[in-house]
Amino acid sequence: MACGRHWVSSPRGKAWGAADKETLDTWWLDLGHEDLSTEAHSDALLVVTVDHSVFAPLRGTGAERAVEESRALEAGWLSDLIELAFTPQLLHDVRDVDDREARNHQRAGLAELRSLSPDTSTVAVRLEELANAAKKELPNVPFDDRQRARLRYVAETSCAGLQVLVTRDPALAALADIAWDVARVKVVSPAVVTLHVDELRQAQVYRPADLMGTAFSAEEIAPGSEEELVAFFDQAEGDRGTAFAERLKGLAQDGVLWRRELLRDGEGHPVALYVWAMDGRTLNVAYLRTASHPLEETLARQLLFMLKRLGRERGAQVVRIGDPFLSPAAMSAAGADGFTEDETGFTALLVDVCGPAEVVSEKAAEIAGRLNRSAPRLDDRMAPEIASVAERVWWPAKLIDTALPSFIAPIKPRWSTELFDVPAMLVPRDDVLGISREHVYYRSSGHRGESVPARILWYVSEGTSGQQGKMAIGCSRLDEVVIDDPDTLFSRFEHLGVYGRVEVRATADDSGKVMALRFSDTEIFPVQVTHSRLTALADGLGLRLSLMSLSKISNALFQAVHEEGHRKT
Repeated sequence: MACGRHWVSSPRGKAWGAADKETLDTWWLDLGHEDLSTEAHSDALLVVTVDHSVFAPLRGTGAERAVEESRALEAGWLSDLIELAFTPQLLHDVRDVDDREARNHQRAGLAELRSLSPDTSTVAVRLEELANAAKKELPNVPFDDRQRARLRYVAETSCAGLQVLVTRDPALAALADIAWDVARVKVVSPAVVTLHVDELRQAQVYRPADLMGTAFSAEEIAPGSEEELVAFFDQAEGDRGTAFAERLKGLAQDGVLWRRELLRDGEGHPVALYVWAMDGRTLNVAYLRTASHPLEETLARQLLFMLKRLGRERGAQVVRIGDPFLSPAAMSAAGADGFTEDETGFTALLVDVCGPAEVVSEKAAEIAGRLNRSAPRLDDRMAPEIASVAERVWWPAKLIDTALPSFIAPIKPRWSTELFDVPAMLVPRDDVLGISREHVYYRSSGHRGESVPARILWYVSEGTSGQQGKMAIGCSRLDEVVIDDPDTLFSRFEHLGVYGRVEVRATADDSGKVMALRFSDTEIFPVQVTHSRLTALADGLGLRLSLMSLSKISNALFQAVHEEGHRKT
């Protein structure tokens, strides 16, 4: 946050008026430096701000239902998941409570919540943006002091770096679209938080769409610049300061062709570092670090998938991460991505086979054997869930003769460009991080036999004049199919998609419902499979192909298209 000087109302301690013994507001001049009362890093999964309509019932003020709804946020099972926070606007609302006893009771309760103090100049700018949008979008709603206070809650939440504001105020809930469009703040009820805490948390910390622009850039680490990176990446005892810089410097001088790569964010700050080299059929990773950043978890997941793709492109069968001081975010992501840990570090197998389960598992066993390890034997009788896990852990393996189904989905060029950069944008983006690990795509709610887990082929349908289309471009793992009303799906999946709320609503059919397809680990084919070639492959298998909407296809056709997409000649 900005370090400008600003006056902030404080709940820390009490001051009493000389005549009426009334509690007085306390103010302090914040010079932008941390003090003993500065909010610490939270261990909770999700930090949310609350407005007065939620806070007052937490202190027992209001109707029984209001108290029950608000206090659900403090249920024991949520104690390690959610932390409640407040911004200065809540202090003003508490100050304005008429009843002295209730007012003092609420003041005392503020100490139980985390205090946030976003920069007031930044808040003022954001508040005016929100106010202008509200006046334009809601011309029939009076813009009075109360409405401005509601928008201040949104502005302060946004400028404090949070994304969820909890309210029971219908008038504030009516501003939800504006809050999201302008300030990227989700305005939700207490019930939404308690029911969807994990999804809201993922929206706050994992936002792959944020990586799809051109803000992130990659560069080789220049000789002599190692010391500049110490402050960002020396994250463990024994690897600090000079030790970190010297070890990084030594990799440029030990005779191995190490590639030392650095990622920077849009402001030029180092956010990730990785050093790799090929050793026969193994991609060795000597360094894998992520710096503290709002998107650190996303970066870690992206980097692991990028390293797997990098290894596959260079014929590797193993990715081995030997960094003894792997950053915690990278370590967590590696465990969830099929890497196994031993005394040498983290290792993943790359099984580049699209075929029967027996052939895939034989190849995995062969690779594992060279590492003095074992691999499970799989056959065509396994459940789809097991087959999907195997395809994730042994990516890019595809087990064709299992019950794991395959589908083909048409997608308009406009959306395939934004999701996959195919067809390519007119202004090339920086795709160093590759395709995001997880995304969502919306379509009408009519069922076409969808089931999960599954594989999904992406077919770019014919576009408007000047747009390239009519080709199969890649495949993904289909993780979830959800049908619901547009606003519910948008709130749940917005952080994974490129559709805006208007586009999601426009996708609804006569039932008023929309289908969301959540997919991950997209693999773009080196060779795009044209419509004529796709049709010929289907004809050769005696199959009739439908490309008008999402439809199930045979695994044999999936295999044929996948092999065509990776054809060498």
